[in-house]
Amino acid sequence: MDVFLTGGSGYLGGVVLERLIEAGHRVEALARSERAAERVAELGAEPVRGDLSETGVLGKAADRAAAVIHTAVDYVDPNMADIEAVALNAMLAGRPFIYTSTGLVYGEGQRSEDDPVGVSTAAQPHKVLGERTVLAAGGTVLRVPLIHGRGGSALIQGLMGFGRTRETVPFIGDGKQMWSAVHVDDLADLFVLALEKPQPGRIFNAASGDTFEMGQLVRLIAERTGAAAVSLSPEQARGQLGVLARSGGMDATRARETFGWAPSRSSLLDDVRGESY
Repeated sequence: MDVFLTGGSGYLGGVVLERLIEAGHRVEALARSERAAERVAELGAEPVRGDLSETGVLGKAADRAAAVIHTAVDYVDPNMADIEAVALNAMLAGRPFIYTSTGLVYGEGQRSEDDPVGVSTAAQPHKVLGERTVLAAGGTVLRVPLIHGRGGSALIQGLMGFGRTRETVPFIGDGKQMWSAVHVDDLADLFVLALEKPQPGRIFNAASGDTFEMGQLVRLIAERTGAAAVSLSPEQARGQLGVLARSGGMDATRARETFGWAPSRSSLLDDVRGESY
């Protein structure tokens, strides 16, 4: 199948690209720099130079494809909601479309795809808006928990950065916030399954069944980096650190039953103890 992939030079998108090529698909991958183009070419894709703001590039690449997978995202860009809204409209045109969302759309304690989500309660409100656009066009949404494996992802790297540079790693309150996780290789497997068995207009939690307390992760990272784990009050956890106060596991029964997805890689805590970190 001919696939257009965004984010193919990134952490998750790069592993998805590997899996797509292994499965025999032909991939064109968006690349916003020469370095990104070299990266996706090395992984076996045809680079498409451009970024999410270039709607003409996106539309033409999507038109050449039988399906689109959108993994590109920048959670810290304050303009991402507007950028992604325009990009989605350029790429959505009646073809199978897989949208990467996040478990951070859920409110406190929510865990099921049937739980209603809202802009006012989501830690990533622009993803709620993106989901609505994709679902209305008949696309498929994968809600992703904390990703790990191969030395990523951004939250884990950020906490490790705190430990190495500030000699402290923060958690909120008692650290009992419950999170779900998924290994990046298991997640990439699910993307290929969702591509090959389209489920128009449906949402799937992409959690492996691995759950952990945020305090456990922080204490382990503190140990790995020679730092101290430090509790902050919710009032002290400003900006991006506020996400650490969120709590709620994700039930991925629907993904397992629909696609036959069987995640098998190591748990997050075992992975962080290992050599990749």
